[in-house]
Amino acid sequence: MKDIVFSFVIPVYNRPDEIKELLESFSNFDGQDAYEIVIVEDGSNITSETIVNTFKDQLDISYYYKPNSGPGDSRNYGMQKAKGKYFIILDSDVILPSNYLIEVKKFLSKSYYDCFGGPDAAHASFSSLQKAINFAMTSFITTGGIRGGKQQVEDFQPRSFNMGLSKKAFLASGGFGKIHPGEDPDLSLRLHKLGYKTTLIKDAYVYHKRRVSWSKFYKQVNKFGMVRPILNQWHPDSKSLVYWFPTLFSIGLIVSIVLIAFNIMLPIYLFVFYLLLAFILALISNKNLIVAFQALIAILVQFVGYGYGFIKSTFSLVVLGRKPEEAFPNLFFK
Repeated sequence: MKDIVFSFVIPVYNRPDEIKELLESFSNFDGQDAYEIVIVEDGSNITSETIVNTFKDQLDISYYYKPNSGPGDSRNYGMQKAKGKYFIILDSDVILPSNYLIEVKKFLSKSYYDCFGGPDAAHASFSSLQKAINFAMTSFITTGGIRGGKQQVEDFQPRSFNMGLSKKAFLASGGFGKIHPGEDPDLSLRLHKLGYKTTLIKDAYVYHKRRVSWSKFYKQVNKFGMVRPILNQWHPDSKSLVYWFPTLFSIGLIVSIVLIAFNIMLPIYLFVFYLLLAFILALISNKNLIVAFQALIAILVQFVGYGYGFIKSTFSLVVLGRKPEEAFPNLFFK
């Protein structure tokens, strides 16, 4: 029997087509490193079992079906079933470059960490909307590099679309909590309190497909905004003025538009300059005018959605003094 070091843990919910693409990318891996794949079906009505079975002759893969309890609990379930000493957690909507595992092993063999995260990127085959949203979510001028778009290594907060966790750290922390989204930074912050260090492996990137529409994207970033004040309450040391930026941007944009009626133009010029800079960067990185224009829409949707969620959550928790589970039950799995 092979000595399995890495276990890839992948929860899935009603997305067999995504699992097919992801498993196909495993089939194209470089090298012959031992690893296993653990698929956890989280109470899906449309299961991936048939798809998984077609890869069992090619890959060391296990499939488990369980009642729906959310992605965090499903990852914990998968890690409990996994045989490896190091878990790599992926979302079902990612595709792996052929050298992914080589980059992970190369980094950890030189500088071992009990938890790491990697960036996400847009594949050339992605739609213009997917590329635009990827730019908005990963560019340093929009998110400040919190998803891997910067060179910071120490104390990086991994995201669960591309995250590594040692078995030792999993057992010590208990894994992911019931909140979603936000279960990944919550785990990172709890690991820090336990003395475990986290890092960014910038070359261990994944292609993050994000099958979303504009309305789904708004709903997603709105939830991100609502979650952050909850995390700030749970982990006061993680508070940062950076998290206020989308809210201040949105309010500032509205005020700047109003000021135009009073012939006060400087504020709107500043916003135009920022968006022009974003357009140029999106155009350079994607070499596509449609993607660059859509990137501007994605940035505005992201800032407004996140900013509104953030201020709404802050008001509810800080001003009204409500408990997170009572104020936002839709953010918690039971």
